[in-house]
Parts: sequence; structure tokens; C-alpha cells
Amino acid sequence: MRFLTFAKAVRSRSRRQLWPLHNFLCRSFSSQSEASSFGIAFDIDGVIIRGHSLIGGSPQALRRLCDHTGALKIPFIFLTNGGGFQESKRALELSQLLGINVSPLQVLQGHSPFKQLVKRYENELIVALGKGEPAAVMSEYGFKNVLSIDEYASYFDDIDPLAQYKKWTVKVTADGNEPFKEMTPRNDVCSLRVQAAFVVSDPVDWSRDIQVLCDILRTGGLPGRGIGQQPDLYFANDDLEYQVTFEL
Repeated sequence: MRFLTFAKAVRSRSRRQLWPLHNFLCRSFSSQSEASSFGIAFDIDGVIIRGHSLIGGSPQALRRLCDHTGALKIPFIFLTNGGGFQESKRALELSQLLGINVSPLQVLQGHSPFKQLVKRYENELIVALGKGEPAAVMSEYGFKNVLSIDEYASYFDDIDPLAQYKKWTVKVTADGNEPFKEMTPRNDVCSLRVQAAFVVSDPVDWSRDIQVLCDILRTGGLPGRGIGQQPDLYFANDDLEYQVTFEL
């Protein structure tokens, strides 16, 4: 089985991807100060915040990078391997926690580079998995036919062999592309070939997600239809362990 993190799967990046951030930073500089000759990239988890709690004097430190109007004196961005929510939601969360204005263009998550694959899979059926709202993330990037793995698995009877032993139920929420799902009957979804699967963030139900992913990959994107050419599989990051709120 072949799988790649996105950084390894895409070997070249267009400079056009940086233009929105560049324009934002130019507009955001204080008119009374010259553009800084450097910028700062902050890790979020374990540096600025842990869980939903601030670390140390991070708000005060970040405010020193802005003038009294909130304009940037020194440009900065936030980086994280995590994700599962749109950059706009993460920017709002950071703004509220830190007491500064954070633009979505200043937030780069593990899955942010997936935007560069829109042209390749824009109109293809893709499956997104992970905690949070993975299908909504991919839809916001421009992918038109997206199903979360919760939604996709719900179209297939008995695709999760351990479902009968699970004492919880999965609430399938509509966080992907609404027009696609409204116009696509159950039988059509089962007969449509999945062209790619995207691990947007950490899976919640690992046993089911691994099983469904294996079925998609081994059958050429058509579970239950025999063996086929493997669709593409992309990981936003390949972390298996990371620091969270719980202290070791």
C-alpha cells in the first residue's frame, strides 16, 4: 500500500499560493513604520496554547508585534500539524484567546496545503476523515464532491466489522458539500469511484476508519466490487503521538 504525506507527494509549489498572505501582510503594516526585514512563524500547540489554555505570557508577547491600532510591526504566522477545522475558525479561536486580530491567512494547518490539489480532484469524489469537520474543510478549499468518512461508511451495510461491539453511535453530520449529497442517491454513492482519500486530522474511530480506507484502496475506490487500481491517499501529517493537555 502506498501513502504519502502531502509534503512528499507534491514536489513543487507555485509562488502564487503565497500572494494572498503577502498582500495581507502588506496591507496590515503600520503606516508609520517601514516593512520589517523578517517575520516570525509560531508553533501553536505547546508554544502559544496547550489545549484551550494559554501558555505563559504569549498574549503579551504577540501584542508587542503590533502597534496601538493592531497593525503589524513585525509579520507573523501560526503553524500547526493539527487541524480538522477551517482556518477561519482557528483564526477566530486564536483571536479570542490572545486578544489580537488574527487573519485566516495567518493560520497554516497541517491540511492547508491540500488547497493545491483542488484542480486535480475538484469534481471527483473524495473521502475526508479525521476529527472535527474534515469534509467542511475540504469543501471550503474548493473540492466539490466531498464526503466525510462517517457519511461514506453510512452508505454501506456491514462495512465496519466491529460496529456490533461498539457501545456508542456515530452522529452523521452534514459538514461537506450539500448540493452533491442532496442530488446523489444511496445507490449512486456506492457505485461512484473514490478517486482520493484525505486524512485531514486524527481519526476518532480508528478501527472503522482503517477498515474503510483499506476497502477503498484495495478495490480501486469501489468497496465490495473486487480489486482495482489504488486511489491516492494523502496525510496532512504523519504524527502518531503529540503533546496535549494531559501531563505525562
